Amino acid sequence: MAGLRGSEVWARGCRRPWEELLGLESHTAEGLPSGGRGCDGCRVFKLISLLAGRVKRQKHNPEREQKLKESAVQLLRRHQNLEDLLLEVEDPPCKKLCLSQLIECDSAEACSDRSGSFIGSALRDQALRLGVPVAILAARIVACSMEQVCSEPSHPVLLSSEQRKKLSSLLDVAQYLLAHSMFSRLSFCQELWRVQSSLLLEAVWRLHVHSVVSLWELLESHPDVQAVTVWLCGNLRLLCEQMEASCLSDNTTRAMLSDFVQLLVLRAFQDNSDLGRTVEPEKMPQVALGVLQRMLSFVLDSLAAGLQEGSLAHKVVRCWDTVWSVLHNQVAETGVPGARLDIFSAHVCCVIAPDPLKKFFRHTLVQTLTHSPVLKVSDAIQMQREWSFTRTHPLLTSLYRRLFMMLSPEEAVSCLQEVLEEQEVNWQRVLSCVSVLVICFPEAQQLVRDWVARLMAGAFESFHLDSMVTAFLIVRQAALEGPAVFPSYADWFKASFGSSSGYHSCSKKALVFLFKFLSNLVPWEAPQYLQVHILHPPLVPSKYRCLLGDYVSLVRTRLADLKVSLENMGLFEDVSLAGNVAEPHSQAVQDVEKAISMFEQTGKVPVPVLEASIFRRPYYVSHFLPALLMPRVLAEVPDARAVFIESLRRADKIPPSMYAAYCQACATAEEEKPESADPGIGTEPGCAEEALGPLRAALGQLRALMADPMQYDALSAQMAVVAEKLDAVLGRRRDDVHSQETKIQLSALAPDVPRQYQVVVDLLLTAFCQDLIAACSFVPPERQGPWATLFVRILCGHALLPAILARLCQLLHHQGPSLSAPHVLGLAALAVHLGETRATLPEVDPGPAAATHSIPVPEFLSGLLSCHPGESAFFCLKFCTAAITYCWCRFSPQPHRALRSCLSPGLVKKFQFAVFRLVSEAREPCPVENEAGPPWRSLCLPSADWQSAALALWRQSSFQELLKEPEFQLTYRDWLQLELEIPPGADPLSDTARQDFHQWAIHEHFLPAPLASGGCGGDLEMACTVLIDVLMDFYQSPRSCDHTESPDWPHGGRKGNGDLFCRLQGHFVFRVFHRRLKALASLRGVAAGLWRQQELLMCKRLLLHLPPSVLLGNLQGKEPAAPSCEEFFHLVNSELRNFCNDGGALSLTHDITIHFFRGLLNACCCSLDPSLTANLILSKCQTRCPLMVTSALSWWSSLEPVLCGRWRKFGQGGLPHELQRLQEAQQFAHSFLSLDSTSPAPTPAWVSAAALHFAVQRVRKDDVRRLLKKLDYEKEEPAVITPDPKCKSDALAKVQSHHTHTHFCGSQATADTLKAMEVCAEVLACLERRKLPWLGLFQLTEADAGLGHHLLHLAPDQHTRLLPFAFYRLLPHFDEATTVRDEGFLRVAVNMYLQLVQLFVGGETTAVSALTGRSPQAQGQPWPQGSPVELMTEARLFLLQLIPRCPQKSFSGIVELLAGRADCDPEVTSALLHRHQAVTDVDLYQEPHLF
Repeated sequence: MAGLRGSEVWARGCRRPWEELLGLESHTAEGLPSGGRGCDGCRVFKLISLLAGRVKRQKHNPEREQKLKESAVQLLRRHQNLEDLLLEVEDPPCKKLCLSQLIECDSAEACSDRSGSFIGSALRDQALRLGVPVAILAARIVACSMEQVCSEPSHPVLLSSEQRKKLSSLLDVAQYLLAHSMFSRLSFCQELWRVQSSLLLEAVWRLHVHSVVSLWELLESHPDVQAVTVWLCGNLRLLCEQMEASCLSDNTTRAMLSDFVQLLVLRAFQDNSDLGRTVEPEKMPQVALGVLQRMLSFVLDSLAAGLQEGSLAHKVVRCWDTVWSVLHNQVAETGVPGARLDIFSAHVCCVIAPDPLKKFFRHTLVQTLTHSPVLKVSDAIQMQREWSFTRTHPLLTSLYRRLFMMLSPEEAVSCLQEVLEEQEVNWQRVLSCVSVLVICFPEAQQLVRDWVARLMAGAFESFHLDSMVTAFLIVRQAALEGPAVFPSYADWFKASFGSSSGYHSCSKKALVFLFKFLSNLVPWEAPQYLQVHILHPPLVPSKYRCLLGDYVSLVRTRLADLKVSLENMGLFEDVSLAGNVAEPHSQAVQDVEKAISMFEQTGKVPVPVLEASIFRRPYYVSHFLPALLMPRVLAEVPDARAVFIESLRRADKIPPSMYAAYCQACATAEEEKPESADPGIGTEPGCAEEALGPLRAALGQLRALMADPMQYDALSAQMAVVAEKLDAVLGRRRDDVHSQETKIQLSALAPDVPRQYQVVVDLLLTAFCQDLIAACSFVPPERQGPWATLFVRILCGHALLPAILARLCQLLHHQGPSLSAPHVLGLAALAVHLGETRATLPEVDPGPAAATHSIPVPEFLSGLLSCHPGESAFFCLKFCTAAITYCWCRFSPQPHRALRSCLSPGLVKKFQFAVFRLVSEAREPCPVENEAGPPWRSLCLPSADWQSAALALWRQSSFQELLKEPEFQLTYRDWLQLELEIPPGADPLSDTARQDFHQWAIHEHFLPAPLASGGCGGDLEMACTVLIDVLMDFYQSPRSCDHTESPDWPHGGRKGNGDLFCRLQGHFVFRVFHRRLKALASLRGVAAGLWRQQELLMCKRLLLHLPPSVLLGNLQGKEPAAPSCEEFFHLVNSELRNFCNDGGALSLTHDITIHFFRGLLNACCCSLDPSLTANLILSKCQTRCPLMVTSALSWWSSLEPVLCGRWRKFGQGGLPHELQRLQEAQQFAHSFLSLDSTSPAPTPAWVSAAALHFAVQRVRKDDVRRLLKKLDYEKEEPAVITPDPKCKSDALAKVQSHHTHTHFCGSQATADTLKAMEVCAEVLACLERRKLPWLGLFQLTEADAGLGHHLLHLAPDQHTRLLPFAFYRLLPHFDEATTVRDEGFLRVAVNMYLQLVQLFVGGETTAVSALTGRSPQAQGQPWPQGSPVELMTEARLFLLQLIPRCPQKSFSGIVELLAGRADCDPEVTSALLHRHQAVTDVDLYQEPHLF
């Protein structure tokens, strides 16, 4: 043992005391084992060497052994050096002979206890001899030993390995002494401070770690607070300097720093009552607070002086920066307030409650903001543009970030507010703190806005100048970070002072206060802010305009001194951001690019351009237009620049001489261009390649941070760096592109990304996808922080948003199936975060393919996904699965709310549709899974199974709960609409599989599903009704348009999934038609009429795709069975008669006619008596729907072979009686047209007349008069029967010829209107010659039982309404004297005139104006053949001349005729009533004839 020394020297040959005890013989020096040599040449031996030589020669004697032990102990007590003994380090027990074996220790712990017991006994003996307490003696000896350990240090604050080994032994002894109350902590601390210069910081820390003496006890024992503060601060600084250079494990040095900081924070900011013991008041908190403040001051001073990378000061600041994260991790990582997260060592340190920790962070923030307040407000105004986030030292921004992590945004803003109100501040740190706050904590942005609003309100309420200064500085600082973070200064200034509700509008005093404040700022203002104040001046009442004028003059003078021209300011310049004033030429180039970009998005010339052309004419003409009209080779297809230039030219915004010079220069460039030149893009600017390098580097650093979860707090700061580099790539300052845009125009069918943005857009989208995959490799989306939201906000805050959306359109709509899994995941997450910011994004106008004009961004992205089968459908499934899963995981606390705000309900519905179609397992009922969330992790794997992931998401119980909400339900109608999108021939399902799928979807899923969940509630009628509605809506919607439209459908429509037609039940069709058409009945106008006509055309097309038997309805139960055709007859009489006729020829179109008779044949086939069934149906047609009979006559040439052929197959003899009548009517018409004699006309007469009408129309005879004269030679009876209806039908047809541009009903073409009129006149003349009342043609009513009823059900309503027009056009062809004598003529003429006036007032005569306007007036005709106005004027004059000449009987009933219409023409009404009154008076004075 090194601590054992011989204190006495014996002569050679003398026996020593222990020799006698041990039975040793006297030996000479040469015969003894080697030992030490004493003075005078005498040897001194170690006890262990003496025992080693005798132990094997002694026999075991218990009594002698005990006596020997006692003598040895007494010997050691008398001859021990305690200081050396405490430092003696023993090896663990081993095979060699040592003291441990002699005292029979069984373990290392027992060995330590034995050694401690031995040392304790020695200490008691020595204390007894010295007469001092053993505890004080032990403290002094341990302190001296500590001094020896720390002597000759190899490191300023750390121990060497040998020193650490000795100190460990010493600490073991000290712990033993403490355990046996043989150690005084206070004395020990006092002894340590006496050797303070030799004391190493690690030795002090290890005293604390091994619970020998706590750090706070040691610090409290120092008599001088200032000295101990300086000592500890210096050692901490040395520790930070040597942190990286230390060869020790980082755990030791970091644990030391962590423990010291936690101790200081605990003692400085925790109440004494929380410490659990009584301490001297104010001493320890003073020391702790002093050390923390000194360290913070060193950090701030070093940052202010400028740090060099690698310097000692830089190392200290960077090391001290890690302190804040260590403290924050106590709560953030463990989730338990006050818990100690020891990531550096295994020992247990002090526990800090959340309140003291918050106090410390808040105190540090206050000290940071108020340290060294040397800058004045004027300095801040001039220099704050240099204090933006990206220009602030990263260590200072890191300090702010770590402080804000423990403080809520509300607490941080409150702290800022209190500091600015109560203390002098360092404006540089205050404003850089504001930048960090709004950049790294998006939730604080609104708080800052509210704070500024309160400052402004308070400033104008109490005219407090400091509040105004603070508000302006904060707004400008926040605006420096771009529109994605805070509104631009120009926008804020306009919103605050540009309206009558501004802060300054309350009084004159407030106005004076504002302009005085702005005037005081002028000497220090940057030019950009002065320009804003002039371009967007405060709204000032006219009587105070002088105040504004004085300020404007002052600003103009200042700008002139700065050599800045107000006229040269850019149109879209944003003064909110750092940067020098651009040269006019370069600014104009940027303005041109911006204007063209906005023009592409909106289709309109931007408002700033129009304003500049008027109010800023010098800049517009001298700089903007020359930059726009740069000569270039023009492309064959005009690009955006060319279209923009043309729009300005048409608006007279380009001087003609300048435009002519531009055209000439472009023509010259065309002649001189090289053959390989690419026209149109030779001068287009693009992204500077040299600027892409820094952007790529910044994105690479961002991706590196993604791979380190411990660095996630730095992501927001790095995003600001990315935004700055992006500005450099775009070659402009950040500007709020979308602040003036309400929507973005984008062609979804042919999206185009501007060339100058292509590279940067792809770079950003690729970076986003890679960053997401990198982040998800370490932590799930919910723990990734706000980086993705910030990334998207940067994209949305630039002019890139339209290009981003166009690129997404290309990727999702056109290239979706070729995208890899990482791209799908990344783009899905991007779509989620675009939806998250939907409130700040403009809507998108996708062009003619959209059913609405503009839609929000989430709906636009959802519309890009195609459910068409094949690869597109599978991509739709993958994208929807990824988007829903990411959104669910990213916002896991409230997934339902996030899905509603971030994703379109259409996307969720498309996911359900794709799952039903592509994952057959989803159709089967199965128990849902109660997992914590969707399997996002599995989607990030390279071998992701998308169908399994979709099925797992589908089976989530929480997701099924979401689908119960109405907006996310895939209803029966939604499913039908998506199913119709599948084009025929593109469905990978076989016909059988598709039919099985439709069977399951309709009958097993949607039909039995309750109404509340989007089903039909078991109602088959509802299912068919919805199916019909969806079919009709789909085939009329623009989304069904493509270039492969079918001729069987209306223009603009296409065939969808035709298998759905067979799911219809026919007896529900007509009810749906009636309901839809009734809803359109109340609409008026040309557009409404066209809409109704299109709807009716769709009804007819749908009928044609249904089985023909649908038109005849169900068979009646009684025999003979006759179908009920009432619903179809009602549709024909009320709707098809007006719109779906064959060119107005009193006939339906060929397709619907043939379809009806196919149904008739099918009904006859199912009947027991086919002939009777056919006769019953056709008899009903004659009475209820005569238009079907005339239609059969019109298309008889193609209909007759079909009827005869099918009838022969029935095994019947001849045609049924009613069909034979139609055949006979046709034969009569043909014989009438031949030169042979005419056979008698069959009955009914109107059917024969219709057949004759169609026959005349087909043969197109030139001399209709010959045919009409032929009637005069016929026998009286048939002549009386047949001409009347035939002539009436012709008359109505001639009226129709003026309403449409189709064939006339007679033998005349459209261009030959005079011949048509002659034919009509000949028809009426024939009636007149036969003494038939032709005036009845113009008095048709529904009450007529004969021809009137039939004719009203044959002619379209619009033709019947135009009878007044025909009446007055035909009137000049008749003998006036003969017509006047007819007593009914006046009533007809007045009625026709009043109806003609009503037609003119209602605008219905415009349909014939164009046609009649081209008709020259016939030579010798007294009536004009011009416009309806001229006709109405002549008709009015005719009536006024006719009234006096009409006989008295003509005025009977004239009052009733004028009822309700007297105001149509007061003069005519007055003449009629005057004449009627005169006739009445004459009748009163006449003597009655009684006999």
